[in-house]
Amino acid sequence: MRHPFVRHLPRRLSTDLEESVIARPPRPLLSRELIATTALALVDRYGAEGASIRRVATKLGVNPTSLYNHVPNLAAMIEDVRSLVSARIDSEPLRTLEWEDGLREWARSYRRAFADHPRAVPLLMTHPASAPVLLAEYEDFAVAARAVGWVDRDILPLLTAFESFILGSVLDMSGPTVVFDPRGQEERFPTFAAAFATLDDEDPDDPIATRAFEMGLTMLIASARPPG
Repeated sequence: MRHPFVRHLPRRLSTDLEESVIARPPRPLLSRELIATTALALVDRYGAEGASIRRVATKLGVNPTSLYNHVPNLAAMIEDVRSLVSARIDSEPLRTLEWEDGLREWARSYRRAFADHPRAVPLLMTHPASAPVLLAEYEDFAVAARAVGWVDRDILPLLTAFESFILGSVLDMSGPTVVFDPRGQEERFPTFAAAFATLDDEDPDDPIATRAFEMGLTMLIASARPPG
């Protein structure tokens, strides 16, 4: 059926006009998911400053008030960003493997999930976590921790210890591959300089960060059962 506004126009003109009336809009229709993915892209580029309603609206080419038809406030948008990143964390090993093995696989997946979005870490650490996708993973952690004997009072400190280590490793990955340099001062610091020299034999793109993560994770897991 032809569009009612162009039914009575000359055929060629009406066809052109009809196509313009029913053509797909020049930009994607707004949705909560599109807003979140746009916000995450801006955070990846600008850090925490990218997570603003006005900046996201500008990127999408809409008025800021249009975003509030899909997300209630800035805090909700930030939680949507958290959900996007956290959805890649795999907590299934905490449910299906032995405690230590589950912790190792969960921690590795946590690090991988944030490895592509290190600039989101400072932003998300300054806002309370309430995203259901992340809370479901926390639930898996809490159930597994309780099952090996951790009392409820100690579960959150245990989780925080692991998260602090994992996210710290993510930030370490995002900086220079080597953050210290004793070259030219070998006589003053001979032992440290000798340790530094061994990096020549390591992967130049990742000489320390991953090895440090695995070493620290092993140390944490070795103490991951309740004392006594």
